[in-house]
Amino acid sequence: MDILALFAIIVVLNSLPAFAPPTWMVLSAFGLSNPDANPWMIALVAAAAATAGRIVLAKLAYLIVRQRWLSPRTKENIDLVKERLATQRAMTFGGVLAYTCSPFPSNSLFMAYGLTSLPLTPVALAAFIGRCVTYSFWMVLAMDIAQKAVVDQGSIFAYFGGYFVLTQALMLVLVVLFAKLDWRAWFASKTLRFISRT
Repeated sequence: MDILALFAIIVVLNSLPAFAPPTWMVLSAFGLSNPDANPWMIALVAAAAATAGRIVLAKLAYLIVRQRWLSPRTKENIDLVKERLATQRAMTFGGVLAYTCSPFPSNSLFMAYGLTSLPLTPVALAAFIGRCVTYSFWMVLAMDIAQKAVVDQGSIFAYFGGYFVLTQALMLVLVVLFAKLDWRAWFASKTLRFISRT
């Protein structure tokens, strides 16, 4: 697998809303099969590709979900979050940076952010930095293991199968809850309730 193919695969995987193999798994497989590759360059390419894919996903969430499927009441509800995030840009940047340094999938984060119609540049930059950090870790780890041991890739990735399916399903539920949570009540009094369909 050359660099361009790796870039294209990661862009496509990160453009999917759910149940695509996580990028760290692709990078681990690449590192295990290419122990002499430059891990820092691969991590940089992967971070750029993943960020590009997440931008596409956020745009699709806006164009398809917000513009075609959401009711006016739900759009108005999400706009309350938009107004709050627009006034707290540094906190938003830091939150996305911290989240993308974690092992959790970011598809739901970008879908939810896309629903707000806010500019994507700040969160894309934060995601790129965060993914550079995490992907560098995965590449160095995978290549170090590949040089020291014979690894059954299938058994390693199968171990994470249940965790992957569970987290993807949970993240989709969280996007729905994000759109349906009554943000006016939450911001005013931390009351947890949901808006009606109308």
